[in-house]
Amino acid sequence: MTGIFTVFPASPGDGETLGEIHAESWKAAYAGFFSPDFFDQAVRHRRGKWHDVLAETPAGLVLAALDGRRLAFAHFGPSPSRAGAAELRGFYGHPDGWGTGVAAALMTDTLRRIRDDGFTRVHLWTLRDTPRARRFYAKSGFTESGAARTHDYGDGNPVEQVEYELSFP
Repeated sequence: MTGIFTVFPASPGDGETLGEIHAESWKAAYAGFFSPDFFDQAVRHRRGKWHDVLAETPAGLVLAALDGRRLAFAHFGPSPSRAGAAELRGFYGHPDGWGTGVAAALMTDTLRRIRDDGFTRVHLWTLRDTPRARRFYAKSGFTESGAARTHDYGDGNPVEQVEYELSFP
């Protein structure tokens, strides 16, 4: 794919864009994990939540664009469970950007930012049954840590997540 990739910090005015990317990514990747009623509610929540997140903690949110169209974002910060490590709390790409390379450009820049913030390690959690995401994280240099957990997204039906980690040289 040819094109110009740009990665930049999210600003308070990017709530709609983040919500669109998050909701459309969820619709394409996670529909089969939840009941239709809960899923519709979860997508609406993801579409609307980013204005508040940006108002509270705009640091650690970056967007990636391909030829000016914003198609992916990353959300990261200090890990709440691993002292001295960063956690990649969210990494979402709009389905229109899948396969374009915009996610790889975003991951490269995100990992640089995490390293520049002084972290030597980063980890993330992803759903066990999402092979596309798991392949992407492995291609990005992450390895499975062997840890797993269940996470309830609010519907009372926990799903299994696996942890990936990366240490910087």
